This record gives sequence, structure tokens and C-alpha cells, in this order.
Amino acid sequence: MITRMSSLFLRTLREDPADAEVPSHKLLVRAGYVRRVAPGGYSWLPLGLRVLRRIEDVVREEMDAIGAQEIQFPALLPREPYEKTGRWTEYGDALFRVKDRKGADYLLGPTHEELFALTVKGEYSSYKDYPVVLYQIQTKYRDEARPRAGILRGREFVMKDSYSFDLDDDGLSRSYQLHRDAYIKIFDRLGLEYVIVAATSGAMGGSASEEFLAVAPTGEDTYVRSTESGYAANVEAVTTPAPPAQSIEDKPEAQVHYTPGTPTIATLVDYLNDKTDLGRTFTAADTLKNVMVKIRRPGQKDWEILGIGVPGDREVDTKRMEASLEPAEVALLEESDFAANPFLVKGYIGPKSLQDNGIRYLVDPRVVTGTAWVTGADKADHHVVDLVAGRDFTPDGTIEAAEVREGDASPDGKGSLVAARGIEIGHIFQLGRKYTDAFEVDALGADSKPIRITMGSYGVGVSRLVAVIAEQHHDELGLVWPRAVAPADVHVVIAGKDETVAAGAEKLAGELDAAGVRVLLDDRKATPGVKFADAELIGVPTILVVGRGLAKGVVEVKDRLSGDRQEIPVDDAVAHLVKLVRS
Repeated sequence: MITRMSSLFLRTLREDPADAEVPSHKLLVRAGYVRRVAPGGYSWLPLGLRVLRRIEDVVREEMDAIGAQEIQFPALLPREPYEKTGRWTEYGDALFRVKDRKGADYLLGPTHEELFALTVKGEYSSYKDYPVVLYQIQTKYRDEARPRAGILRGREFVMKDSYSFDLDDDGLSRSYQLHRDAYIKIFDRLGLEYVIVAATSGAMGGSASEEFLAVAPTGEDTYVRSTESGYAANVEAVTTPAPPAQSIEDKPEAQVHYTPGTPTIATLVDYLNDKTDLGRTFTAADTLKNVMVKIRRPGQKDWEILGIGVPGDREVDTKRMEASLEPAEVALLEESDFAANPFLVKGYIGPKSLQDNGIRYLVDPRVVTGTAWVTGADKADHHVVDLVAGRDFTPDGTIEAAEVREGDASPDGKGSLVAARGIEIGHIFQLGRKYTDAFEVDALGADSKPIRITMGSYGVGVSRLVAVIAEQHHDELGLVWPRAVAPADVHVVIAGKDETVAAGAEKLAGELDAAGVRVLLDDRKATPGVKFADAELIGVPTILVVGRGLAKGVVEVKDRLSGDRQEIPVDDAVAHLVKLVRS
């Protein structure tokens, strides 16, 4: 196929768009691949759509290879199935909710577990029908509060979601592994650098969960890995190793101290070290910081106040806290909440008043029996020293809410953690029976007894992959697409106004096309400088320059992947390029 730039619907830009923050956003807009329509909404122009479709092809090939079957659901979905599973409310403000002219509630699908489960229930009834894997590549909708980074985080995006249905947990494990292996093949074919990390399941539910993260300094996800093992996890899924419990008999009695003007950890530590004579030096790690939040569970109207205790040398990681409390909605207390609960003394809150007033109190896993802490004494300008867990207060449970830091011990006991950033490109879940229980999806077994089906859910951000590949594959001149997804195989540049040069380029383009090579031919009446700049910006991996050298029987081939240039005889050009493309 030959695409002529003289008729291609394309306009490249020399300046970055004003709202662009990351390289992929800048380059995809400048190179004419996408155009913004609204916050979080983008149009795909011809070159961008080609890249998107090529990624879809790779995904489709690998899904078909594991025996998955493609189907297609509508994006506009009725409320009832999502009401049945609780996700009509669990999704909160992220869900696009609409009403039809009769007043019936609908949503724009963010994901389709409910519909897949209902479809299998309606079609299959015997154990002989299983296992089955179904998938779709479809547009999804989520009302992102802060859409950003172009197509990396939009309100409308293309996703491949597949679902496995098995008779037992062993079958689910096999389906999960099949998808895991397929994802590795997909991302390898796309030329991505990525890691596989343990993850949380969130609103999806289920047990085992892993994310595929493309390594990128611009990524929104922080992950950690061990320096001495294969352990890797999204920070939201990191479990804190709890230290062994300590004796409480050898701990001094808790004492309340007057600590004026110390509402923060830093001021408290300074006061204890400078203004008291307790015979020891205190650090922030000796203090217990109590953070007050309120939570509201799906379907509930009222908020519940919750206290969270973390070591004072750690900040609360909002994402970890929210992941631990899902599917509940979480918010910090407001002034009105403190006014309505006068026992909550801002800056001096301690465990005692929380438990005396029926406030649930969860603590960091490091707060084990026998550990002694400096914390609020529930009275302005007062703190208690040597408040011992298991003796002076008993938490209602633990919570992963404190920040994870480089140098922390790896949860598997091997080495310490180092951090990096990535972009989520795939997520796989062993859902179990959350959805099949909701809809009573059963198969009649060989003994004529019902078997409750177990599910897996597996997603790939197809449109996001366009941006992710651009993040990892660009240079100072523009995009540098891997061959598997490039909008063309060879970009032929006619460098000059000479008719002989133009005829030579046309001849080479025709021969390449006949050999099955996809050609982008720059036949515009533009200067060579403009054509070269556009060729490098657009990012086709091989550029063929037909110019003055043609008179000497040579053309120039530039490899955008390596930056190498070489002159080759014009008679050898087609064979050389065909070999290059097919290799």
C-alpha cells in the first residue's frame, strides 16, 4: 500500500500543545496522530488510527492463540446488572450515568464483568461447555476527575477485556497463567520495557492480581522491587513485614506530659529533646501519628469516622490507604466533623479517646504488642509518653496506609526495596465467584449437581499502549515506532524538484508496494528541510531519501531506530529494504 502525503489527512505542528505535559502527548499531537476534542477525549487521525489498529491486531492474535473467542457488547448498559453486584454505587463519580427518554437508568460501560457473566449464564448450562474464554476490544468510559497526559489518562479509551470461566480453582489458575503468558508475548512483540508486579484488586474484587507496568519516569504508578529477589509490587499492594511482638512487663508506665505548641511531629520531637529530661533522645519514629478520616460504604448514606495510626516518621500514602479501604469512599475530616466530635482534639488525638467514643482504630503493622509510643493525650498541648500497644490500647486491626520507602525490607525477607515509576498497561485478576455468585452462574455437573463457575478478568489498555510506546520510543527529533506498530514500513522522501528524482522515487515506491512493503511517500511540493523534519517527527522506522544521489545511482537509507545512514545502489534498494522490513 502506498500512502501519498500530498493527499493524506495530516497536519504536523512545530510547537508543543500548551496543555501537554509528557513526551507522548506532545509528539502524538505534533505529528498529527491525535487531536483533542474535550478534556479526556481525543480523535484518532489516519496515522494514529493505523498504529491503534496494529496494536489491536497484535493483541487479537495472541488472544486467539490461547483459544479465546472475540465477541462485542454495547457500551451503553442497563443499570440493573451493576446494581446487582453493587458496582453502580461502588464506582462512585467515576461512572458515567445517563437516563433514556423514559427515565430508565443506564451507564457507559467502564468494564463488563456483569455482562460477560450474564451472557455465559444464558448460553451454557453443562459442565461439558467449560472452560471458555471470551474477549472484546471495545471503547470504555470512566469519568476521570483529572484527565491528563493526552491518551494516557482519558475519559474514553479502547481496552481489551477478556474473561475466563472455569469449573474449579485449578482451571482458573490455568486460565490465569495462559493470559499471563499471552500478555508477555504481546508486550514483547510491541517492543516494550515492562515489569510484572503484585497488585490490589480494587473495585474488581477477587484474589490474585498482577499488573504489567511499562517502565517510564512519567508514569503515575510507583512500584518497588527487591534488590535480592524477584519480588515486585505496586506500592498499593506492598505488605509491611510486622516485627515480632515485645514483652509489655518491662515497659515503663505511660505518662502524660505538658507539651505546649507541638501540634506536629517535628515540633513534638524538638520539644521532647530540648525541654524535657526523660533520659533519652526521641525521633519521629518513636511517635504515633493519628490521622482521622471518614468512610462511606457503597449504598450507605452516613459516614463513619475512622482513626488510622502510623509511625510519625512516615507520611500517609493516600492511594495505599484508599486501596486498603476499598470499596468504601474515603475523605479527610472537615472542621464541622471536629466541631461535632469535641473529643477529637486536633494535633493531640490519641487512641484512648477514640476507643472510649466507639471510633474504630486501625494501625500500621509495625504497631505490635509491646511497642511503646509517644502520641496525643486527647488534651490540647499534652502528649503521652510510653503508651504501650497491647497494654494501654488495643487497635481494632491493621491497615496498609503508610508510605513505602526505598530501603524498606522486602516483604519476602530478601533484600531491601528500590522504587521506580511505571504506566499500567495490563492487569489480570483471579476474580473467583464474586460475579457468578451474584448472577448464580452454574453448570450442571456429571453427577447432576450444580457447580458454581469461577471467573478471571484480564485487561489491556489498547489505546493507552499507543502513548506508552511513544513514551519509550522517541528521541529529540520525534517518534521512533517499533516495526510491529509503525503506520508504514518505509517513509520515502522525494528530496528535490527534479522530475527524474520524482520519477525514481515513484518507481521505488511502486516496487516496494509490489513486494508487500507499506510505503508512506512524501510527494508534497515542500522543501527537503520540511520533509526531513516531518519524516523524523512521524517516526516510521526506515526513511528512504531519493535525491541528488540518484544521478550517481545511489539513494540514502536512514534507520530511525539507530540513527545510522547509509548510501546504497538504487538497483539494490528494494531488496535491501524488503530484507530490513521482514527481519
